[in-house]
Amino acid sequence: MTTISQLSELDLNASYTYADYLSWQFNEVVELIQGKIYVMSPAPNVKHQSISWQLSGLLFNYFNHKPCHAFAAPFDVRLYDRRQSILTNQDITTVVQPDICVICDDSKLDEHGCNGAPDWIIEILSKGNSKKDVHTKHALYAECGVTEYWLVFPYEEVVQQFILTSGNPRYQLANTFADNDLASSYLFPDFTLNLSELFTHN
Repeated sequence: MTTISQLSELDLNASYTYADYLSWQFNEVVELIQGKIYVMSPAPNVKHQSISWQLSGLLFNYFNHKPCHAFAAPFDVRLYDRRQSILTNQDITTVVQPDICVICDDSKLDEHGCNGAPDWIIEILSKGNSKKDVHTKHALYAECGVTEYWLVFPYEEVVQQFILTSGNPRYQLANTFADNDLASSYLFPDFTLNLSELFTHN
């Protein structure tokens, strides 16, 4: 397969696979969603990165010596319909880089990242990617079987928690955390997050 060294060499209206993605050597960071290229926004701002750093630290401490693993972007996650078995690189058409994800099944981890749906994904909204995270990824993560999905709104200082229950194809909004709330995880109920502390440092 030909190595692509410039994003401009690609047709952004064409459809690609994970095998194509592995051949790309350009500097721009992209995600592949159902075969279509999504160019990531410019580097996240200080508010976004501060929140990501705090969440990463809290999750590292929580999952240390536990069987699950937390990863922060950049980290490739290959996704496909949860009813399908593991696909080959040529068959996978979605590769995303969630801000933070938690994976409890070690068999999904390989040298390239995560092959299959993480258990929990956290996306921190930036002004340029809110539509993708709120709509496109919201539907994608549900379809692929991500059980818990958090959306962090840095400027509104709000966290929305969505849960995918058995037999339900769509997320249900479980909680909206704000102000001095303690946000707790559905999958890991003893993990709690003080929102006032999370947003005060930004």
